[in-house]
Amino acid sequence: MSVEGRRVEIRGIVQGVGFRPWVFRLARAHDLGGWVRNDAGGVTIEAFGPVDALEAFLHELGAAPPPAAVIRSLESHRIAGRSTTAFEIVASAAAPDRRVSIPADLPTCSNCLAEVLDPADRRYRYPFTNCTNCGPRFTVARDVPYDRPATTMAAFEMCSACRQEYESPEDRRFHAQPNACPICGPRLWLRDRGGQPISGDPIKEAARLLRQGLIVAVKGLGGFHLACDATSGTAVVELRRRKRRDAKPFAIMAATPEEAERLGDISRTERALLESAERPIVIVDRRPESGLAANVAPHNPTVGLMLPYTPLHHLLLHDTGLPLVMTSGNLGEEPLAYRNDEALARLAGIADAFLLHDREIETRCDDSVARVIASRPTVFRRSRGYVPRAIPIARAFREPVLACGAMLKNTFCIGTGETAYLGPHVGDLENLETYESFEHAVERLQRFVGVRPQILVHDLHPEYLSTRYARSRDDVRLIPVQHHHAHVASVMAEHGLDGPVLGIAYDGTGLGPDGAAWGGEFLLVDRAGFRRLATCRPLVLAGGDTAIRQVWRQALALLTDAFDGNPPTAGLALFQRVPDSHIHVVRQMMAAGVNCPRAHGVGRYFDAVGSIGLARPVSRYEGHVALEWNLAAAPNDHGSYPFALSPGPAVLEIDLRAAVRAIVSDLRAGEHPAVVSARFHSTLVDATVAVVHQILAQHGPMPVALSGGCFQNRRLTEGILARVGDGVRVVRHEQVPPGDGGLALGQAFAANGLLESPELAGTAPTGTHPL
Repeated sequence: MSVEGRRVEIRGIVQGVGFRPWVFRLARAHDLGGWVRNDAGGVTIEAFGPVDALEAFLHELGAAPPPAAVIRSLESHRIAGRSTTAFEIVASAAAPDRRVSIPADLPTCSNCLAEVLDPADRRYRYPFTNCTNCGPRFTVARDVPYDRPATTMAAFEMCSACRQEYESPEDRRFHAQPNACPICGPRLWLRDRGGQPISGDPIKEAARLLRQGLIVAVKGLGGFHLACDATSGTAVVELRRRKRRDAKPFAIMAATPEEAERLGDISRTERALLESAERPIVIVDRRPESGLAANVAPHNPTVGLMLPYTPLHHLLLHDTGLPLVMTSGNLGEEPLAYRNDEALARLAGIADAFLLHDREIETRCDDSVARVIASRPTVFRRSRGYVPRAIPIARAFREPVLACGAMLKNTFCIGTGETAYLGPHVGDLENLETYESFEHAVERLQRFVGVRPQILVHDLHPEYLSTRYARSRDDVRLIPVQHHHAHVASVMAEHGLDGPVLGIAYDGTGLGPDGAAWGGEFLLVDRAGFRRLATCRPLVLAGGDTAIRQVWRQALALLTDAFDGNPPTAGLALFQRVPDSHIHVVRQMMAAGVNCPRAHGVGRYFDAVGSIGLARPVSRYEGHVALEWNLAAAPNDHGSYPFALSPGPAVLEIDLRAAVRAIVSDLRAGEHPAVVSARFHSTLVDATVAVVHQILAQHGPMPVALSGGCFQNRRLTEGILARVGDGVRVVRHEQVPPGDGGLALGQAFAANGLLESPELAGTAPTGTHPL
């Protein structure tokens, strides 16, 4: 019988998911000889045997990989045959062409959880139990290929029992890199806020403290959580006070999907998202009878729920017997704490106790957040569970690029070959600690990918710390990309579109090439540039950024514009909460045009109208009043208000002054704010659809791409999808955040388009491309 050989190169998520053990068993089942190994690009196999056996082996390789694996490419080449029936897993090989094939961290599988809860099992109540189907991956990896010596588990030498599992082809822990047990693996302990040990079973004692209403810092997979009893209003208020988080919703961890369904009104799609391998926080409608403290999400009918994704979380929820607040372990807008000494120092003023362990976290990775919009999941924050999963790009990058993202909700992106890698959520780049976290995260991902891009892409805003970072790098080429161009380009990249597309970018603000604050934009976009076709009538920001926090200033500007300089503040509850002297000063500022930049952002309209409708003078966090105004809307269709499409100074403008006058009339007549909010949403939907139809009639059919933070608003997004018409293809974000967390992907995509257009290669900023 003749023996032939095949060399197989597999790329994708094929490390850390039990891929080599699966290949080993598959080869043995077909009586093949050879070897399999990890390399810097993925997995390489050399297999030898009869032709029929090789063909069957190759077919099964592509048809039924392990559950957590994702094969992006499989290439097979004939090589000389070799007479051997021995098949083995050989040492990993490094190579200059590196591709990240490490998977994201994986939630505890049912088999491991059963062992953890079984008193007869040697891993009973062991919080670091894992196998090839679950456990830490990206957060413990120090380098590629993904092997134990290149992870933080290298510090733990396996005992004989674990080593036998690791080396047994029939065991599900065969080559499970983080494999460990109570004898040889990481350990857990509990300390008080002064760093002194607390005796007893650490998890049971932590659960006892939580039941008493105390706050416990819990070291998880990608960093620390701050936990407390989610049913105790007193505990939640105290956590808010200590964490300096007045109003922003807290995430809740429920022990089981069934408990989650008692807390939230969860659809089948939402439950599938909760139980998915990514285990994100899922925003759902809260049940009135949930028993959750009202202040877990003040003035908010939704709740962010997630399920346990490590044995430690499962045990803590089991022993506590309560749903728990599980919010990021930080103070204010500081970065997530992820090392023991750092947590003890930074969180001592918040936590009453610390549940610590000695498995180091190499890369901090906050929880991801998602919501189901129009029956499909949409990622709002892309981090643990998703990173470093690659985003395939239809057209290869001409050169590696590093896109630095925006200031708020920052992520960055490395583009190389046919792949883009979005880094983990960094947060708002507003302080030194978060900026340093950004720098470290960039360095780590560059090391994983094996490139140090010489082309850096940044936002037009010169004061963004991400822009300053790009400009601080030596010997690099800088490409500035306009904020809303990048938003639309991120949708194009996610859906493999080259353009042209009609991009609708709705958010709070982003610097335009004309120096104005944009954010209600209709852009004609292709790979290398854009043309602005329409926008929203601008509002005055009296006091600049101060008006974004003191939203009553935006409301006053909105009324001043709509009522020809005579804002009807009397009879509106909002202005009873603002001192007359303050109103007088702001009116003088606007009349003189002092520190009164104009902003086109749709988010500013949500702030202004929401401030009036809800009588909210101040925004406690980014998007606070806009979110409450969205969530306040009555569920049914209550009609809409008038608007106009007017020729502005340069482009078409959506003019909502007539709508504002009608809103004031309704509120003064006693109409419920929920009805007013519903009508406002419908008005914005109607205006958007009217502009879309007018542009498509003028420029011809093309896809419509929705992006920007306002499209996290389910009512707005679903309204546009429902009313735009069957003949219009609308694309929107799903795996990439619509807000600034997805901006870096669009920056990288747009920069690559510029590099492919020699006549525009030196253009700065983007926006002059003749479409």
